[in-house]
Amino acid sequence: MSESFTSRFVALGDSFTEGVGDPDPARPNGVRGWADRVAEQLQRADPDLGYANLAIRGRKIRQILAEQIEPALALRPTIVTLYAGANDILRPRVDIDALMEGYDAAVARLAGAGARVLLFTGFDAGSSKVFGTMRGRTAIYNEQVRWIADRHGATLVDYWRFHEFQDWRMWDVDRMHMSALGHATMANRVLELLEHEGLAEVPDAVPLPKMSRAEQFRANAAWTREYAWPWVVRRITGRSSGDGLSPKYPEPTRL
Repeated sequence: MSESFTSRFVALGDSFTEGVGDPDPARPNGVRGWADRVAEQLQRADPDLGYANLAIRGRKIRQILAEQIEPALALRPTIVTLYAGANDILRPRVDIDALMEGYDAAVARLAGAGARVLLFTGFDAGSSKVFGTMRGRTAIYNEQVRWIADRHGATLVDYWRFHEFQDWRMWDVDRMHMSALGHATMANRVLELLEHEGLAEVPDAVPLPKMSRAEQFRANAAWTREYAWPWVVRRITGRSSGDGLSPKYPEPTRL
């Protein structure tokens, strides 16, 4: 229970924070992720820090705010990370300004409860032929996040400006989520902002295979069949990759 810890780190959001792309069958939901890696380092320095992760893949902003803010506040967090919005930006239509009104109110509550709040901008996918079409939306979202961070004294994790993530080795085979290397790199970005002395271990960056045009075509076709098309079908049918999943760590724990 939260009362057994003198400080508590609570992570909120979607697949990015749940840890999708960084597989670990021994962990709840089968993933590790940057937030787990941050918690491991923080707990090495502070055994009295509890870690909760309420993030669930596929969740949109309004779902995250409705499902995760109240449980997070009930845990009396001292550190909170929040990243929400990527699943909204990818929808055919979205009113970013309207969504961010609720986001702003949620951040106000978290900061008002005395927690140190860390907010994330969205990634600059301009180099992607598929996701680069959403670059303008992400830029608008980012400006809103920056304004909200300034307004409530939150720490900004400026993912948009982390140029190392332009390396495809930072991304999982689904091209939507960070790889283990990406998650470890993000963990260290967050730890640096927290001014923590220890850093997460970073996996080796394996060279990308060189492919001919024919091999690239086959790889793109396989990606469309295995990842892109199922994602589209879920959107059409109103289903989510997070259906039936529970938060990894609903109560503060030690890893």
